[in-house]
Amino acid sequence: MADVAHLDLDLTEPGFFLRSDYFDVLADLRAQAPLYRTLDGSWAVTRYDDIRSMSRDPDRFVSGRGVLINDPLRSDGSGGLNTFSILHLDPPLHALYRKVVNRQFTPRAVGHLEDKIRGTVTEVLDTVVPDEPVDGVDALAAVVPIAVIAELFGVGGADRDVFRRWSDAIIAAPDQADSPGSAAELGQMAEFLMEHIDSPATDGNDLLEVLKATELDGRPLNRLEIMGFCMTLLVAGNETTRTLISGGMEALHQQPDQRTELADDPSELPMALEELLRWVTPIQAFGRTAVVDLELGGEEVSAGDFLVMLYASGNRDEAVFGPTAAELDVRRPVAPTHLAFGFGEHLCLGAALARLEARIFFEELLARYPNYELVGEVEYVRSTLVRGAFRMPLVLAP
Repeated sequence: MADVAHLDLDLTEPGFFLRSDYFDVLADLRAQAPLYRTLDGSWAVTRYDDIRSMSRDPDRFVSGRGVLINDPLRSDGSGGLNTFSILHLDPPLHALYRKVVNRQFTPRAVGHLEDKIRGTVTEVLDTVVPDEPVDGVDALAAVVPIAVIAELFGVGGADRDVFRRWSDAIIAAPDQADSPGSAAELGQMAEFLMEHIDSPATDGNDLLEVLKATELDGRPLNRLEIMGFCMTLLVAGNETTRTLISGGMEALHQQPDQRTELADDPSELPMALEELLRWVTPIQAFGRTAVVDLELGGEEVSAGDFLVMLYASGNRDEAVFGPTAAELDVRRPVAPTHLAFGFGEHLCLGAALARLEARIFFEELLARYPNYELVGEVEYVRSTLVRGAFRMPLVLAP
């Protein structure tokens, strides 16, 4: 175990999630300094129970002062294009706004998409030439969630590559505030969404039409509110699922016995997906601001301090998941609840949809190609939010 007393850790610099010793550092922090004061002045919160405690206490730990490590709200009080976001809302407003879209994302509500998702996955797998190297992100993991979210928005015919670029730009924006390219992508997305927001209402039941027809306290949602919902859901409906699928493919390739077990018995997939969610943890971190002086994890936290909940650390907490927490085990019981979708009132809206897409993807992939092979190094996005692959060379072998 390394001494973390002099660990030079700046969470605002992308790259911490990609350290070769990342999970060892998290384990050392959990053991020695579960709340660790970083060089950027924030607190790194590493234990499961502390993260869960914060997540269920919005009165003392607020979202309205920024939730991303490099959140514009923390630097200048501005949210840029995404000035309104449900991620930044606290009670009682959060529950009021969340109710607007809650019904669209229940397990029952997203269930009607199963045939559409399976058709998309089948189409994607049909286009890949077996035994020839492909990029598992571009050709597989990124395609399915983008197609589904475009369908939800009622723009299923839109260019999927463009949708992906926009989603990537939202993820990168906080870490690349001065990037002209990122600003241009966000501007194009805003223009596209505003065009559809301002178009005449139809009798459709897609998400945009639902938002346009929704009233809040007796008034219609305004353009900025609808835009904020769309941008948030574009990321929630894409990035989490893409990273779960790509990370799951990598993890199962590294554990061929467990992959074979799932290929032989697909009924185990729902439980296995919960373990893959715990293992991959697509969204690595969200933050909260303390609004009162308090004690947490043996440290004195002052009002105004920013605390970063490191979900990947909580998801490998030995005190909760046992001595095998650092191992992948697709037979691990679902309980206790992992933190891959957050916890409490800000639990990910798209959780049921992500589970459905991933289950169908792995059912179809393992039925056709149970022995797919990674044939090169996986490259990851440098980010302060996600730890996801952007390139994954693989071969689909029957």
